[in-house]
Amino acid sequence: MKKIEIGHGSGGRLTRELIHEIFLKHLDSTELRELEDAASLNMHNQAIAFTTDTYVINPLFFPGGDIGKLSVCGTINDLIVSGAQPRFISAGFVIEEGFPIGDLETIVMSMARVAGETGIRIVTGDTKVVEKGNCDGVYINTSGIGEIRYRMSLKKISPGDLIIVTGTVGDHGISIALSRNEFQIETEIKSDCAPLNDLILPLFDIDGIKWMRDPTRGGVAGVLVEVCEVSGLGIEVEEEKIPVREDVRFVCEMLGYDPLYLANEGRAVIIASEGCADRIMNSLLSHPLGRESAIIGRVSDGFRGVRLRTSIGGERIIDLLDQEMLPRIC
Repeated sequence: MKKIEIGHGSGGRLTRELIHEIFLKHLDSTELRELEDAASLNMHNQAIAFTTDTYVINPLFFPGGDIGKLSVCGTINDLIVSGAQPRFISAGFVIEEGFPIGDLETIVMSMARVAGETGIRIVTGDTKVVEKGNCDGVYINTSGIGEIRYRMSLKKISPGDLIIVTGTVGDHGISIALSRNEFQIETEIKSDCAPLNDLILPLFDIDGIKWMRDPTRGGVAGVLVEVCEVSGLGIEVEEEKIPVREDVRFVCEMLGYDPLYLANEGRAVIIASEGCADRIMNSLLSHPLGRESAIIGRVSDGFRGVRLRTSIGGERIIDLLDQEMLPRIC
């Protein structure tokens, strides 16, 4: 009998198989079939986006954030990259018996801080406590509702469109890896965990944006492979143009990680027509969260899949990983 492996939660090939062979097989609906970060719904002529996510990160506290901040930022980001202005969030907690109440309060305060800074309202929730040993401290589920402001679709992507990332990649994944104290490496690397609504909302006034996604599990590589699988087109990425912090690059080389596959929690991948690229970049670069934004590649109809042109002039194929480099990163 087949059993769940840790790789089924990676956002890679095993995750895709699980979604198609189990969840879509039995829970199929028009909205679910789109497999977007948020479902696009219509209620009484009001277009809304609805998303949900569950956070099981280890450790619960890490440089740049904690599970509480991560849960609210993650839900905000799933809504904003779906073209929606975030409005309301729910919060469900599964708490292990014996978990320190002081730590729980710190986590909840982080959630309240992000919600207050972004104008998002946490409006409902739930709490469950399980016996000691049946949960790793605390798990959080957050769901979010937003008003759709900008219509995007993978079906709109065409050859010549540009690939933009809104900042350095791999920061979150490496921050979590080092926080687990498995490696004796001291750095100042912090998670990029942040809400993207103020960065992305101004882009809704620019025509020509085709699609967005926040590259969490599976990283930038996972996002680009998905684009190619759905569109039937190719993407060529220039390695030298991918923004990676030098200390992140150093740790990746030391540990054998590829920053393209590492999770990010405060970045977006944007696909847009070349004609609006200057306006998009000017807007992104003017915001503190977008100062490291870069155009890293282009959509092509000359081949299928993702090709990385290396800094030494070579080329390699980017595909989904079968197993997760770093489990429990969100």
